[in-house]
Amino acid sequence: MPSSDSPRISKTAWLAAGALVLLVAAGVVLLLANSSSSGESVSFTGSGYPNVDKSNTRHVGGPIDSSTVSDLEIAWTLAATGKGTFGSYASSPVVSKGVVYSQDLASNVQAINLDTGEVLWTQTYETPTLGPNGVVVADGRVYGVTATEAFALDQETGEEIWSVILTRNESEGIDIAPGYHDGLVYVSTVPTTASGAYAGEGVGVLWALDGKTGRKVWRFNTVPEDLWSAKNTEINSGGGLWYTPAFDGRGYMYFGVGNPAPFPGTEEYPWGSSRPGPNLYTNSVVKLDAKTGKMQWHYQLTPHDIHDWDLQGPAILMKVGGRELVMAAGKSGIVLALDRETGEVVWKRPVGTHNGHDDDGLYAMRGEYSKLKTPMTVYPGAPGGVIAPMSTDGSTVFAPVINSPMVIVSQTQKSEPGRPSGEVVALDAATGAVKWQHDLSTPPFGATTAVNDLVFATAFDGTLSALNTKTGRIVWQVSLPAGTNAGVVVSGDTLLAPAGVPAAEGQTPQLVAYRLGG
Repeated sequence: MPSSDSPRISKTAWLAAGALVLLVAAGVVLLLANSSSSGESVSFTGSGYPNVDKSNTRHVGGPIDSSTVSDLEIAWTLAATGKGTFGSYASSPVVSKGVVYSQDLASNVQAINLDTGEVLWTQTYETPTLGPNGVVVADGRVYGVTATEAFALDQETGEEIWSVILTRNESEGIDIAPGYHDGLVYVSTVPTTASGAYAGEGVGVLWALDGKTGRKVWRFNTVPEDLWSAKNTEINSGGGLWYTPAFDGRGYMYFGVGNPAPFPGTEEYPWGSSRPGPNLYTNSVVKLDAKTGKMQWHYQLTPHDIHDWDLQGPAILMKVGGRELVMAAGKSGIVLALDRETGEVVWKRPVGTHNGHDDDGLYAMRGEYSKLKTPMTVYPGAPGGVIAPMSTDGSTVFAPVINSPMVIVSQTQKSEPGRPSGEVVALDAATGAVKWQHDLSTPPFGATTAVNDLVFATAFDGTLSALNTKTGRIVWQVSLPAGTNAGVVVSGDTLLAPAGVPAAEGQTPQLVAYRLGG
């Protein structure tokens, strides 16, 4: 294996350099054609970008709407191959130039003909990750990650062009769908792997890599390397990005950061006292200069988190009432809107079930332990809140919410009692007011996707629902061939639904393509 500073680069990369110049030029034209004067990304199908566009809106147009959705029929299915801890898929595929690019939870990547479902090529890695993962397609390359490396594949052949190791130790992993902007690929490490989470010494680092070669351009440590206490690095960990950053077209990027650990603490260091202070930049929204990695501002939602309340969701960029905003949410079950220029809070809205523990991190940071008594039942629990990406149609934000408690018995013993429930909550983008709520059959571990006057939501048992964006009423609903941890993606008249979890007897993990008229 190469050193972490030495990407592997095939001859194909250098021989194709001249052709890539033309592809880059074409990409610039496409970007200009799909940009507005306000610097926003405009949603369009077939973008090849995770969460549809660089604003992470998960919003598309096309012919599928409330008047046509009942005409969706199965066009083709493709059996899942690799699998990880949480099934076969955790990410939505992307579509570029009539080709579907999909990554499974064993890090394998497939290129699939959108019309027919024929597999065009497969790049096999068989390195399981927890997810979410996924790929981004840009400038003739497919960028993705394995459990330890970032890589680039030739878009036409699937041949690996380069790969580079980014993890520093066995406590660190990678499971993000990379970002891509202006020639740079953005990949983050996290303090979890398929074999363990928050084992200590895990530092979440965001890397900017040269898209052509994999060369490291800059790094941003989302948490300090001493993990807030030089004597406790063996038990502390934290930070990192789980989802693709957003880019505003003006040179800046926005993202949410994961939680600190241990949580709630250890017997020797209760309530996170091994990591004193607010534990920046965990549980924060961060704005950086995308070219240099220089900090512009940050906002921390949950200082000194003791409940595993990542602010991990992808930041969404919107322009509402003439004001440019950043929307974010995470496992704390709080959706917030920030001013994009200053990081000032415009509104905050708790969603789902909360039972009075939102300030526990502050109590712990201040040493007010009398307010923290075990056993303690906490809503939202570690598997609750807003785990998957939200979407927006420009005026409403659609949050997939999980209501699941966590019982903290002691500093090292936790349980998750009962059956979690789920819902989609629609919020007014200008005020955060709740417009409607729709209960789901089981929790939504997959993203919502806004398509014209519909919002699509998946539930763990494999139920796929299309809801009216104004009322939340069901317009169309089907049962997928297996359970799912992923949201859908729409390209033109086709909807792609990854169903990767055999949640019941007889279920078979598949990628399913629905098309108007079949």
